[in-house]
Order: sequence, then C-alpha cells, then structure tokens
Amino acid sequence: MSRSAHPAGPRHGDVLPEGHYSAPPADLNALDPKVWAQTVTRTEDGAVSVGGIGVQRLAEEFGTPAYFIDETDFRARARAWREAFGDDADVFYAGKAFLSRAVVRWLTEEGLNLDVCSGGELTTALSAGMPAERIAFHGNNKSSAEITQAVEAGVGRIVLDSFQEIVRVAHIAQALGRRQRVQIRVTVGVEAHTHEFIATAHEDQKFGIALADGQAAEAVRRALTLDGLELIGIHSHIGSQIFDMAGFEVAARRVVKLLAEIRDEHGVELPEIDLGGGLGIAYTSEDDPREPHEIAKALGEIVTRECEAAGLRTPRLSVEPGRAIVGPTAFTLYEVGTIKPLEGLRTYVSVDGGMSDNIRTALYDAEYSVALASRTSDAEPMLVRVVGKHCESGDIVVRDAFLPSDLAPGDLIAVPATGAYCRSMASNYNHALRPPVVAVRDGEARVIVRRETEDDLLRLDVG
Repeated sequence: MSRSAHPAGPRHGDVLPEGHYSAPPADLNALDPKVWAQTVTRTEDGAVSVGGIGVQRLAEEFGTPAYFIDETDFRARARAWREAFGDDADVFYAGKAFLSRAVVRWLTEEGLNLDVCSGGELTTALSAGMPAERIAFHGNNKSSAEITQAVEAGVGRIVLDSFQEIVRVAHIAQALGRRQRVQIRVTVGVEAHTHEFIATAHEDQKFGIALADGQAAEAVRRALTLDGLELIGIHSHIGSQIFDMAGFEVAARRVVKLLAEIRDEHGVELPEIDLGGGLGIAYTSEDDPREPHEIAKALGEIVTRECEAAGLRTPRLSVEPGRAIVGPTAFTLYEVGTIKPLEGLRTYVSVDGGMSDNIRTALYDAEYSVALASRTSDAEPMLVRVVGKHCESGDIVVRDAFLPSDLAPGDLIAVPATGAYCRSMASNYNHALRPPVVAVRDGEARVIVRRETEDDLLRLDVG
C-alpha cells in the first residue's frame, strides 16, 4: 500500500479545489423558500421563526439540538401529493424517512397511505390508528414474526422481495387462514443518478428480484400458484434523491413489458404498478426539485403510453414519497460552541450535536445549507465547516457553507431540510441523547418525540 494512501479514503481536510463550493450568497440573512419550510421566516428582531414562534423561545423551552417540524408545511405537502395523483392512484408515505404516531395521524387525516419496512414501524402505525388496509409492508428480509404480525393485522399489501419470501408469506398466510395481497419487487437494471448507497434498481444490490434471466417471471409464476397469495401487481424502486425522470421512464417500460408477458403466459392482467419513491428535494439553493403535479403528470403519461403500446389496460399507479413530504418541513437547531479559524483553509464551527443527529453527511456526502438563526448580521461571509462534538474527524454536519464572520459561541444556527432520515437514523454514539422532535403550528409548539434522557440510556444497560 502506498504510504500516502489510507483505507478510509483520500484526505479531505486540505485546501478545497477552486470551484468545489459556490460563491457566498448575496444575502447571508435570506431564507430560500425552496430549502426552508413554508412558515419559516425572520421576525422583526432578525431571528428565524417557524409557525409564528422564534427560535430563541424554542431553544429556551426545548433545548438544543432539536428538530422542529412545520406541521402546516407537512400537511400541505401531503395534500399536494394526494391531490396531484387523484382518486385513480395511491400515495404511500414512506415511513422510513421519519415516523411517529403524530405523523401517522396527520397522514390518516390527509388521506395518505403508509409504507412500513419493519415490525416497529408497523406497530407505530397501528397504534396511531392507521387502517391496516392502507399499509404496505416492505423489506428485503422480513422475519417470520414480522410477516405474521402483518398478515394478522390485515395489511393491504406485502411487497415480496425474494423467492424465499414468496414461500414464507404464502405459508404463514395459509396457516392463518388468510389470502394475503402481495406485489413482487423487481430490479429493473436502471442506474439512477444518485449516490451508490441509495440507488436500488441496478442488479448488483440486495433489493428485489432481477428482471434479467427470467427471474422475475419465475417469481410471478410461483406467486400465482400459491393459495395463500393474491398477486396484485409489480413494484419497482430505482433509488432516492433523484431529479431526473428518465430513470422512471426506463423502469416503467420494463415493468409494463413484464406485465404484458404475464398476460400472454398466464392470461392475467395484474391491476397495479408501484413505481416507488425517491424524488429529490432541495437541500441547497442549487437543487431544483419537481412539484408533485409535475411528477404525477409525467409518471401517469409514461405508464399510460407504455400500456397502450403493449395493449394493456392501464393499471392503478402507486408512488411512495417520503423525503419529498417530510424532508423540507423540518430544520435542526444547534447552539454554537467552539469556533476555530484555520488560516488559508476555513473556519470550523462546532455545535452541540453532530453525526448522532445527522449521519447523512458522513454516510452519503450529503450537502446541506445553514443559517445564523438567532439574529441577522451584516458581517462579511466566512467559509465554514459545521462540525459536531463527537470523537470522529468525519463528524461533519455541513461540509462547506458561508456564515457571518461575527459568529460567536452561544449563537443559534439552523440546518434546513432535516425532516427525512435524520431522526430516523439518529444514534447514541458517545452516549449522546437523541434530540426531540417538536411540531410547530399556528403559534403553538408541542413535543411529538421527546428528548432522550440519561435515565433512558441507563435503563437499557442491565450490566
């Protein structure tokens, strides 16, 4: 091995190459509505507020770090997806993005269905009153206990992910005297334009049954022969944080071709097609996500066109937005601690959270925005790296951004678009306490997931 090489990869603390980051924004105090939730604004004293409440009051009442979710924005986005697809399609919120009982109640009230991928998510959904028939159960390795739980509850569909699972679900359903509605998840060989860890439709990965070599066709044949299963459709998901619709077009074409083969061989026209989720959101001002009505129109036209070409009735379409609904609705509020200027490089701004409340930057090289939240400033911009308090050099929240050069310890800064996968993937690394999730609406704030305590940590430590 080269003396300069390292198994963790190349050094990234050196001077950034020219063009790696954008120029400072024209106004460091501006809040881009593409990136921030609907009711986020600045008050007369310059502080950021959400739902009519300033961050200083929120910090005093709930502490930092904390996730603040704009309930008005969440509900509006859920309605926008529901209305965009109309009564002839189904919208399943992908619970893995962020799930709590309050969120389940919002979804139920706004008319959305729910996609879960574990027994814990299913239990949360059922405990909050989501009708079981509006739940889809995903996962590449569902346990027998989870499958039993789902079948007994009467979930609307189980998405089959392997040949073993076809038999497993059929056996459990038959033993319970049920006929379980199922879809088969296929990998369509599409390379989505996203990070390799969140691309899910290329053939070399763990999800689904490949279209190649007739594997998906064989899975369909087996599912149609088993008494415990009612095969209702084909499922495809090509990845996450995608802006380009071209991948969905290729996926739809290949799935419809499979539907035509099923009709020709078995005399059955499956009534549903699920194209998954994965549509991107704006983490920075440079991102340009599509609106739900644009996505609905594009997907509807793609499926209709492909089905007409194949001589098939157009099946009922399902989609699974998660990040696209909850991602933009929340921000994480931090207090600034240590500030370290490094001459010729950047300034390191340490906050009271880090990779325990947002692992995505370390895991995916995810990009985020950041703003001084407790006040405005006319100071010159400085290039910063917002880092956490954990014992890892990779503990980075925002890799490269600009904040005012008069930033000081005790200031509050906010990172927007943290509604998806931040609390869901949060950890207790260094025995950190996972932050609360606070819903804000019309001048009222309430905890929907409380902050962990040291007693919570010790309660699990039985040694």
